[in-house]
Amino acid sequence: MLSFNGYNIKPIQLQDTWNLCNFIVANEDRLKRYFPKTLEQNLTPDLSKFFVEKKVKQFRLKEEFLFTIKENESGKLAGLVYIKELDWNKKQGEFAYCIGYPFEGKGITTKAINTLSEYAFADLNIETLQIIVHKDNIASVKVAENCNFIWKKTLDNEFTPPGEKSLNMELYELYNKIET
Repeated sequence: MLSFNGYNIKPIQLQDTWNLCNFIVANEDRLKRYFPKTLEQNLTPDLSKFFVEKKVKQFRLKEEFLFTIKENESGKLAGLVYIKELDWNKKQGEFAYCIGYPFEGKGITTKAINTLSEYAFADLNIETLQIIVHKDNIASVKVAENCNFIWKKTLDNEFTPPGEKSLNMELYELYNKIET
């Protein structure tokens, strides 16, 4: 478990099923554009159960890492952070993250990404972390910039939200400082 400022970050666990379903449903409007697959897989407790079981297995197999961000005092689920699109040969992974309405604008996502970047570099031997974000998602762009990710390039037609045309996305990267 990792912690900061009254919050903790843990790998997704089987007992998170109900909290996850509640979080997804409560934040459906903010998740539907950039997290459509996570949303559709968590609209009911039964769907969330299958989703969590799959994510726990993927975590164990080091295929994808899904973390919960919870408030220490209440245990309330504040957000989610994925380390996904792992390429173990390139030692590269991509962050995807979301925060619940009551927790936005408090710097929680920035703290979580900073904390998990350290974890990815030290414990997973990742050398390059990426964040792919739409330029109009100002809060997410700020997270990338506040966590010292460097803008690399625009990825043409990188992501297609449900019912929309494909979007160009911005690629940000952070590198593990290798001591020589």
